[in-house]
Amino acid sequence: MCYVQVAISPADPLIEHIAEFFLARRPKKHSEHTIAAYRRDFDAICRELATVTDTRVDELRLDQLDVRTLRRAFAGISHQSAATISRTWSTWNQLFTFLVAEGTLPGNPMAAIEKPRVPKSRPKAITGDDSVERLLVAAARGRTGARDPWPERDLAVVVTLVTCGLRLSELLDLTMRSLDGPAEERVIGVRGKGNKERTVPLEPEVERIITDYMESRLRRFPGRIAADAALFVGNNGEPMKRGGLQYLIERLYREAGIRTRVPAGALVHALRHTFATSLARNGATGTELQRLLGHESLATTQRYVDATAREVRAAARSNDAYRALESVRIDGDDT
Repeated sequence: MCYVQVAISPADPLIEHIAEFFLARRPKKHSEHTIAAYRRDFDAICRELATVTDTRVDELRLDQLDVRTLRRAFAGISHQSAATISRTWSTWNQLFTFLVAEGTLPGNPMAAIEKPRVPKSRPKAITGDDSVERLLVAAARGRTGARDPWPERDLAVVVTLVTCGLRLSELLDLTMRSLDGPAEERVIGVRGKGNKERTVPLEPEVERIITDYMESRLRRFPGRIAADAALFVGNNGEPMKRGGLQYLIERLYREAGIRTRVPAGALVHALRHTFATSLARNGATGTELQRLLGHESLATTQRYVDATAREVRAAARSNDAYRALESVRIDGDDT
């Protein structure tokens, strides 16, 4: 028996085309966080489209989405940041690019929709030369007033973040199996954006702290820990969650007295930026940083290299003209 797949048309509901888009992207093995971001971008504009066309979201049709309608829908999210609008534009551009490739549409209307230019952001590293040390000390001594302090776990979390440069989601996705390699050459296997895998060196000092944490974990929760079990768990023994990790890091910033040194809009991510900026300041190349951070583009990594203003200033200061200026002054009245 021969089965014929009937292609959906522009007259069919928009949500069916979006579903086809997600189906086509399955081989890319996007992380759940990436999929959730795509869905938020689709939902935001679909709500605006429903308002503009006076149609229920589930009744929106692809053939309703002309340039004028899309432009009005994107105007509805103009109160959002340039970065958010730009990302949403990119999501819808990918959808229409897919539909053109499928032969569903003759052209991509997003070319006529203005995409905001997002200014290059500087790394949001924690300021203060002693900040990391103060944070580690605060984690090691245990949080003041905590009902069930677990300093071994808190210290292992902070040390892993600040010495491996992991994203929040990457840390939460670590399992026991992520720790790999022979003694003195241990690494952490990380699954990053787009499910791209990389390894980050695990130095003996860090491995010792993680070992201490694991021993304390077994004391708290006796029994065998499976290879696919989460590396970091909450005080209930369950895998640590996003909110729990954010709460832990913010409390430790306050304990360390460095909360005001953490740039606005950064929390856990500030430790990743601190890691990258520190490496760049101490001579790591853009290519080395790109590999450690798991960036797809070297241009993304370059901002950390560009941000090491101390070294740039020192290089500029080596100009012979500055030495010549020491012996130069304008003659005038001594008053």
